[in-house]
Amino acid sequence: MHHPLPLTRDLVLIGGGHTHALVARAWGMKPVPGVRVTIINPGPTAPYSGMLPGLIAGHYTRDQLEIDLVPLARHAGARLVIGRAQGIDRAQRLIHVPGRPPIRYDIASIDIGITSDLPDLPGFADHAVPAKPLGAFADRWEDFVIQARAGEAAPRVTVIGAGVAGVELALAARHRLAQAGLSPEITLIDAAGDVLRDVRPAAKAALMDQLAAQGVRLRTGVAVERVEAGGAVLAGGEAIPAGLVIGAAGARPQGWLATTGLDLTDGFVTVDRHLRAINDPHIFAVGDCAHLSHDPRPKAGVYAVREAPHLLANLRAVATGGRLRAYRPQKDYLKLISMGGQRAAADRLNRRIEGAWVWRWKDHIDRKFMRQFHQLPAMDLAPHIPHGAALGMEEVIGGGQPPCGGCAAKPGAATLAGALAGLAPPARADMLRGPGDDAAILAHGTGAQVITTDHLRALTEDPYLMARIAATHALGDIWAMGATPQAALSTVILPRMAEPMQAATLREILAGAEEVLSAAGADIAGGHSSTGAELTIGFTLTGLVQGTPLGLNGVRPGDTLILTKPIGSGTIMAAEMQGRATGPEVLAALDTMQHPQGEAAAVLAPKAHAMTDVTGYGLAGHLMSMLRASGVGAVLDLDTVPLLQGALRLSTLGIRSTLFAQNASMADQVDGADLTDPRAALLFDPQTAGGLLAAVPGDAAKALLAALPGAARIGTVTEGPARIRLG
Repeated sequence: MHHPLPLTRDLVLIGGGHTHALVARAWGMKPVPGVRVTIINPGPTAPYSGMLPGLIAGHYTRDQLEIDLVPLARHAGARLVIGRAQGIDRAQRLIHVPGRPPIRYDIASIDIGITSDLPDLPGFADHAVPAKPLGAFADRWEDFVIQARAGEAAPRVTVIGAGVAGVELALAARHRLAQAGLSPEITLIDAAGDVLRDVRPAAKAALMDQLAAQGVRLRTGVAVERVEAGGAVLAGGEAIPAGLVIGAAGARPQGWLATTGLDLTDGFVTVDRHLRAINDPHIFAVGDCAHLSHDPRPKAGVYAVREAPHLLANLRAVATGGRLRAYRPQKDYLKLISMGGQRAAADRLNRRIEGAWVWRWKDHIDRKFMRQFHQLPAMDLAPHIPHGAALGMEEVIGGGQPPCGGCAAKPGAATLAGALAGLAPPARADMLRGPGDDAAILAHGTGAQVITTDHLRALTEDPYLMARIAATHALGDIWAMGATPQAALSTVILPRMAEPMQAATLREILAGAEEVLSAAGADIAGGHSSTGAELTIGFTLTGLVQGTPLGLNGVRPGDTLILTKPIGSGTIMAAEMQGRATGPEVLAALDTMQHPQGEAAAVLAPKAHAMTDVTGYGLAGHLMSMLRASGVGAVLDLDTVPLLQGALRLSTLGIRSTLFAQNASMADQVDGADLTDPRAALLFDPQTAGGLLAAVPGDAAKALLAALPGAARIGTVTEGPARIRLG
């Protein structure tokens, strides 16, 4: 029998900068067996700095200059942790990310860029925005343009720092505001008397002429004393009014590096010719956050790009015991500098080279770089059927699509119903209901105790996040019956891995589970763990309820149907596996899966006639279970069913979960269901940690919906037979 190779090393890439993005792309095409890769980044995307002036000028849209790390991480076989690293415990080899357990590493690399923040300048933090990090700056700039167009902000921009970045931003801002029909006033300030010191005289002359032609005011040899709400104040008291003040002066290191104990040069990680920290062989650093001790270079994206193949080779070498490769940076490089409009200047030799053709040259280079990430190499994710395999293999695999995780990784409803039909009725007097409901119900004092079990095949590479989702999912059955969660037993199957990796993974799983369960009022009492082919996390839960628990039966004609969460998670996660979902779509789905339903259950349970949670068999499947148990029908208003961000887009592309076909086999019980309609198809989409579906008295629905933010009225219960009609 074939067994996947065990995991033996943790590689953590801190930051999604240019170097790490290129490394992840190459790693996906040739991974090192046994290495688990983690990418940590504050957001799901990483902006490409070379196209920032073009974004500010309005030549590019935001998505054109952003590297989407979610499909990139999937391509690389890596887990993506959304968060900002704030420290490294080098003795324990742990990376601290606020809001989650520490992440262990055997090998780490830092590529977190720089900031152009000016913390020592009074008022800067409150009234100005640094040009780096790029993501936050781009957001602030777009907000400012909207305000300026609406007349809510003066179209005046002051840029502090007249280096290449400051000049590009000043010209870009002037162009964008002028194109918006405004009369911009742009001021460029530098404390030095001489500006553009890093470019040759010919290119400097071209840029200075462009500043003059565009009416950009250049103030040199004067320092900014403070920044106020209305603009900048110079030393001596002169006020420079501005609707937006931008900091582009110099490059500052991220402050937390100073706490790591790494050898730093001016706050940047000092690395050797192998890009490795000179006082820690387990840590590398690249890009603007690193200082090349063997050959110091200015901060420029070109070096980050050129470092990528060397870093890749050295990460492989450390992981496999190979030989390190030296990086020798080039002495000079071509600078193509934007001039606001679709013109640029080239800083090469000592010739004046400028014009629209130079911008087209730069545009071609930038777009070519980004195409590497927008068009990732196609990867064959489908299981391969070996020659001589038994008949029926293709049908089980499901058309070559990789198997889905979460609650989409389960047998179909008909298969389960057939198996349950063979069970005898309960023999115990204290078992109040037989199999087929959301949970078993045992007599308990004047009320009842409910017990349920659930487990999920991982749908994310992050064990902490997966544990939170699995716990929320398992709690759904307890909440659906109107019970209060009580105790939990965990069941974990870990992939084969080295013992330190096992310990760290279990710590992350238990931390995530405990956060969710304790917030719901349940305690973890123990559990069981084993190793297997892939990560699976499950929980057995008990809950207590006074009186009679809610079930699937009890639905009455005239009831209103309320759904507390949007649907579409199966489609989105299937798309994520294929690299076709965007980062924001995936993160929104994962966030919704973690959203607890305890408060919603507490609001609904006192009024509901019946309630269930919407999980693997989709909204249509779970609604039909209620209708069959109660002998009634329902009219479902398809347009009012809430959908997750991106679900309709991806369904329109024809993306379906691997459980979809089995769920859709019951479409003949839904009058008006057209499986070619992307919105109707989502009714059969399997959900993981889905919302509660409640049947409530019609006259109580309005008040209940007012108390349930995000919930929706999706239909009405009718007389039987047990069918759904789309209205």
